Amino acid sequence: MAHATIRDVARRANVSVASVSRALNGHDNVRPELREKVKVAARELGYVPHAGARSLSLARAHAIGVMLPDLHGEFFSEVVRGMDRAASARGLQLLLSNMHADPEQAVDAVRTMRGRVDGLVIMAPDIDTATLIEQLSPSLPAILINSRSDTPDRPRIRVDNEAGAEAMVDHLVDTGYRHIVHIAGAACNAEAADREQGYRRAMRRHDLEPRVIAGDFTEEGGAKAAEALLADRRGADAVFAANDMMAIGALVALRDAGIAVGREIGIAGFDDIPLARLISPGLTTMRVNIADIGASALNRIAAIVDGDDDTDSEFRHPELVVRASTSRRAEQ
Repeated sequence: MAHATIRDVARRANVSVASVSRALNGHDNVRPELREKVKVAARELGYVPHAGARSLSLARAHAIGVMLPDLHGEFFSEVVRGMDRAASARGLQLLLSNMHADPEQAVDAVRTMRGRVDGLVIMAPDIDTATLIEQLSPSLPAILINSRSDTPDRPRIRVDNEAGAEAMVDHLVDTGYRHIVHIAGAACNAEAADREQGYRRAMRRHDLEPRVIAGDFTEEGGAKAAEALLADRRGADAVFAANDMMAIGALVALRDAGIAVGREIGIAGFDDIPLARLISPGLTTMRVNIADIGASALNRIAAIVDGDDDTDSEFRHPELVVRASTSRRAEQ
């Protein structure tokens, strides 16, 4: 092939452009079989690396870009804390950007990262990830957290939100609750949709009637949902919110209204942010090990930058954490 490019070699070897670059540039941590496959493809195509391009490929920013839906709140603080811990151990810097569920802003943020980072960690449950990936250079490694769409050539970390929601409903039913209301997350959010789906499926399995109140993942949204329940409870004896912040907002509003949380009504959330164990009564929730997800994402993208040809998906299963907010027993 005349004038073969590095992308031609990547297609022939069925690996990423970044992997071709690292294999041909002699990085020690490239697997021998991968290096040989790339060399064979390069020979077959007659590929000759451009000296200038090779020099650029060896340049490192020693920074990882992190794109989050928001930078406010305990959930995102925990994600960043985990990433920062892992980045510091590797001598890397973090470049943070938030998207506010705005596709145009997300695309602008991706473009801003170009040339400034060695790799990207993207958490975009509100946005079609394919739109963002189109803005990336094929040579820029990226890992996705809880993304809306599948990207076979990019690694992903996902939480089993449906199974987690089902497990929470099972716990509430086993504890004696029967009229369980779900406060849903933002309508466009993939995680919110999965958690609502798991709630509905578990409610049907227990022959119980689902009831969903719209929410937005904020403490204020949880408080508003609680106010709606106080105005028309219709026999509700438990609330399962799609995240801890809404659960805490509902808990405080009901507690301030004189409702005995944990006895008169159960409250449960999802995520296990640090505040969940500090609020009174302590919040029952599904633990997803938020900081560990952040650290894992950072370590994996750093390994890819160093030549690891990683496209695997990582599926994490939440853990039920029972606290006093659902303390009523079935015999009651």
